[in-house]
Amino acid sequence: MSLADIVEPLQQPLFTLLDTPVSWTEVLGFGSGALCVWLVARQYLANWPIGIANNLFFILLFVQAGLYADAGLQIVFITLAVYGWWTWTHGGGPGRDGLPVRRTSRTEWSWLCAAGVVGTAGLTLLLARATDSTVPFWDALTTALSLMATYGQCRKRVESWWLWIAADVVYIPLYAYKELYLTSLLYVGFMTLCVLGLRNWSRDLAAVPREPAGVRA
Repeated sequence: MSLADIVEPLQQPLFTLLDTPVSWTEVLGFGSGALCVWLVARQYLANWPIGIANNLFFILLFVQAGLYADAGLQIVFITLAVYGWWTWTHGGGPGRDGLPVRRTSRTEWSWLCAAGVVGTAGLTLLLARATDSTVPFWDALTTALSLMATYGQCRKRVESWWLWIAADVVYIPLYAYKELYLTSLLYVGFMTLCVLGLRNWSRDLAAVPREPAGVRA
């Protein structure tokens, strides 16, 4: 049995939404994605393996929809998930059970913003010239924002939730335009969960003792 034989049933329509077939892949991506964000908001370690499963479903879904940057992004997400999984369990330092919530430093913001601008520009050119993408800029922008947010999530930076919210604002109409209506609806739910996560992490941040200047990683 080949990989195509395994994947093919997942791409079959399960039901129709707004006259558009919805595949098993999109449904499974919906469920695993919602569960993953709910777990992240509550800082449960299980978010990482659930997130990896979600990435695999979305690779299939986005390739089928022609969202190539988003499909490639899932591979990066899997790598970052492994890093985040390790960081959450080992990155807290001596005397800590896990990684505490912190704010993003000015240096981190400088690097993140520069990488976001360069990444968006580079991916837009690549998608416009090397693929048949109909939305190269928006695909590139959401990819850059998502990578910035994922870095913050791995490091438990509270501002990562604002980056996810910004990405969701673009994702929702983008997926609707691509007739991925269930996924668009999922990202409405993601935005709600992001607000919940921002609230929870901000509360935990307020409980973290302040560190002397120059100590923050």
